[in-house]
Amino acid sequence: MKAILVGASGAIGRCLLQDLLNDSNYKEVLILVRRKSDIEHPKLKQLVIDFNRLSDYSAELKGDAVFCCLGTTKSQTPDQKEYLKIDYQYPLDIAWMAYTNGAQSYHLVSAMGADKNSSFFYNRTKGEVESEMKTVPFKSIHIYRPSLLDGKRTQKRFGESVLNSLMQLINPLLMGSWKKYRSIKVESVAKVMLAQSLNDQKGIFIHPSDQIQMLSDVL
Repeated sequence: MKAILVGASGAIGRCLLQDLLNDSNYKEVLILVRRKSDIEHPKLKQLVIDFNRLSDYSAELKGDAVFCCLGTTKSQTPDQKEYLKIDYQYPLDIAWMAYTNGAQSYHLVSAMGADKNSSFFYNRTKGEVESEMKTVPFKSIHIYRPSLLDGKRTQKRFGESVLNSLMQLINPLLMGSWKKYRSIKVESVAKVMLAQSLNDQKGIFIHPSDQIQMLSDVL
């Protein structure tokens, strides 16, 4: 199969890229990047693009499975219009282009608390893109809602680092319905995304954080 990955420079995206390159089920991995990565691999193909002109590259977005790990933060992108482009518009535009070119499945990293009716901009944006994504008629759509991500970032986030250290103490105390609030390793999310892309499923699947962890534990 051939994979299309957008967001390969992020925490989950970096792990997923390595998993895809190491998996024999995928013969080619196309990553969409703003600038060329230093990573070299015989299966890796890089498409350097201007995300504001995505339609210019639509003919090249050909693959079997699409993985979207795009995301930003308020501190990185304080302008809400720009934030919406990254977290909402780009994922949807890529979905429709890839579907038109024959892609069968789409794998979207969302977030715990995603709700299109939320009064919080971040949660509402995640909920809105989830809702719109469900209208793209892929054979299967997988939406992943991880909780606090535990992993190395290209950009340091002091608050998140402190919270992750605290969560190492709190995680074992979160049981039952509270398990979904445990922090989760980025490697676990990436591993489950790859595994789900290899399942011949039809429909729309929502994966909350505790379910992602459970699936990761048995892989």
